[in-house]
Amino acid sequence: MARLIWTEPALEDLNAIAETIALDNPEAARRLVGDVLSATERLESYPHSGKRVRELDRSPYRELVVSPCRIFYRPEQRAVFILHVLRGEQLFRKFLLMERDRKK
Repeated sequence: MARLIWTEPALEDLNAIAETIALDNPEAARRLVGDVLSATERLESYPHSGKRVRELDRSPYRELVVSPCRIFYRPEQRAVFILHVLRGEQLFRKFLLMERDRKK
C-alpha cells in the first residue's frame, strides 16, 4: 500500500477551485472536494490506476479526472505525490508540474 502525500501547492489548487465554485454553489464545492479526496484515496491501493498525461509523452506523471478537475500525481514505490489540481478548461503547463515535483 502506497502512502498518499498531498503537496501544499496541490492543496492550494483544490482550495482555490472549491472557493470559486462555492461563490455560486457551496454544496457543489463540498461535493467536489469530497469526490477528489475519494478518488485520490484509491491511489493508496492502486497507484497506477490513473491515465498517463497526454501532454507528457513517456513521463512518470499520471492523472485522475474528477470533473471539472484534472489531478496530476507521480507514483513512487511506497508513495504517491499529488502535485497539481487543475480545472479542465485551464491550459496545462508542464513546467509547473515538474517544478512542483522538484520542490516536494
